[in-house]
Amino acid sequence: MTATGPRSGLRARPTFAEAAESSLDDVYGYLLYLARDRETAEDLTGATFEKALRHWERFDPARGDVQAWLLGIARTTALDWFRAEKRRRRREELAATPERVEQLFAEGLSTVLRNALAELSAVEREVIALRVVLDLDGETTARVLGISPTAVSTRLSRALQRLEEKVTADDLR
Repeated sequence: MTATGPRSGLRARPTFAEAAESSLDDVYGYLLYLARDRETAEDLTGATFEKALRHWERFDPARGDVQAWLLGIARTTALDWFRAEKRRRRREELAATPERVEQLFAEGLSTVLRNALAELSAVEREVIALRVVLDLDGETTARVLGISPTAVSTRLSRALQRLEEKVTADDLR
């Protein structure tokens, strides 16, 4: 039997429940400081302890104390959350500004073509975006739109015809 305790130089390995109970307040406080929001800190604390439980067998008391190990997991969890939150906000900002989305899809297009696309209906622009811009096949586009592949072909044909009419009409002006 291996001796553990202050005299032996080895630390006893606590149970996960003991580790969680002894460090819960510190982990939550640290995450509250980072997130500056109680609800977020609570969510991150839960995620931290869930990760810690999944990786509990990796904890080695000889390498450091359990509080430092848990705070390291908390830090990683928080950083991952902040990165994901930043990406989510960027996507929301793009979705909130249709002009910006249009700019992204219209990069490299002539002013005439860009204006003609803007005059199409949302349904027409959508089928063009899926089939032409994103280069999806008819089957995939049909699944995305919830219609048949034949309906996709019909919509695309009509949308391209209207686009051509608008470009031609603009050229005649």
